[in-house]
Amino acid sequence: MKSRVDLTNGPVAPAIVGMTLPMMVGMVGMVAFNLVDTYFIGQLGTDALAAMSFTLPVVMMQGAVSMGLGVGASAVISRAIGENNSEKVKRLTTDALLLSVLIVIFFVIVGLLTIDPLFTLLGADKGSLELIRRYMRIWYLGMAFVVVPMVGNNAIRAAGNTVIPSLVMLTAILLNGILDPLLIFGIGPFPRLELEGAALATVFARSVTLVVSLLFLHFKFGMLTFRFEGFKSTFESWKKVVYIGIPAAVTQILIPVSMGVITRLIATQGNAAIAAFGVCSRIEMFVLSPIVALGAVITPFTGQNYGAGKLERVKEGLKFSSVFSLTLSAVIWVTFHFFGESAGALFNDSPEVYETVGLYLAIVALSYGFHGISMVAASVFNALNKPFAAMLINVFKLIVLLVPLAWLGLKYWQLKGIFTGIGISYFIAGIGSWMFLYLFLQRQPVGENTQS
Repeated sequence: MKSRVDLTNGPVAPAIVGMTLPMMVGMVGMVAFNLVDTYFIGQLGTDALAAMSFTLPVVMMQGAVSMGLGVGASAVISRAIGENNSEKVKRLTTDALLLSVLIVIFFVIVGLLTIDPLFTLLGADKGSLELIRRYMRIWYLGMAFVVVPMVGNNAIRAAGNTVIPSLVMLTAILLNGILDPLLIFGIGPFPRLELEGAALATVFARSVTLVVSLLFLHFKFGMLTFRFEGFKSTFESWKKVVYIGIPAAVTQILIPVSMGVITRLIATQGNAAIAAFGVCSRIEMFVLSPIVALGAVITPFTGQNYGAGKLERVKEGLKFSSVFSLTLSAVIWVTFHFFGESAGALFNDSPEVYETVGLYLAIVALSYGFHGISMVAASVFNALNKPFAAMLINVFKLIVLLVPLAWLGLKYWQLKGIFTGIGISYFIAGIGSWMFLYLFLQRQPVGENTQS
């Protein structure tokens, strides 16, 4: 196969870091994409920013579906690469992309039909609902431009290349950064579209990632095939992808579902609180991008080594990833302990908003390293073809811990209690998931492989 990077030989730490750094650039870029939208929409006022914050659970839901499919594709494709089976790689990649198209069609139809009841359930009032409706009607129609490239870029990462997906994302960021102010504020010949302008800028920029990722997959990596081998072959590929992809998507969906509950709890504290939470979520995505990147690259690293029967390298990768996550988290917490409010003030000049941002970051950032460990553990389990173990980690973190602890925090300490509950849930989940995975790996004989 063209342009494959072999992750099954050589020192482990340089291999992981070599993939994580460009992946981190792409992740930072992806978050910067959202931060740019948040910055310009924040200039429209607190109401517009609050409306945008209400859309976050749905945006995360779409990301969950994309990530689930991407994780499934990356896991099975990377194992096929480890087996040196290029025809299997082409078939799996092509069929995974086709599956993503069909799933997008379903979600667009459902999304457009449920805008009002869904956001009313999340706590949006009539004024916010009108703004949300104008934004989401456009956003839903552009969903294919996010989901399909996500699957394609994960296929490229399965081949050990994280540079090209990052460059594709950076191109989209540049376009979005140019179009956002033009379409939101109506600069020059462009009409003033406000929230609709932000949605249109996003859709156009993302459409570029769709075209470019498909071109790279076909011409540079040779991972696509136009030969149809019958429905039976296609269904077999889909079964392999969805065996991991469905549990991964379900667990990823738990993130926006749980965040929807958290959003509902915070909405009881007023529009300033919900606006601050929207800012916090986007700042958090930015600073956690190195850890999220690590969680993403550990899947192809584990998959290739698992496919090649090198389980000891998987164990070594887990140890390195855990230390990396905890070290970076300590740096982030120290930074936000002193500069959290200043970060919030970049997006909104209301003292109530940026002081709440500072409070959140000072409390929750302390647990980011453990949050990262649970993400890495879930990624390793997926690559090991154990998706339900990965799902168990996320169910434990989000449903058993996060939501109940946040609710209890609101009951006794109001807003500060919600933030404290979030931090405690991340800490407990990180410790528990690391022990779960480490004990599982210790029981596996060296070289054991349960390929399906």
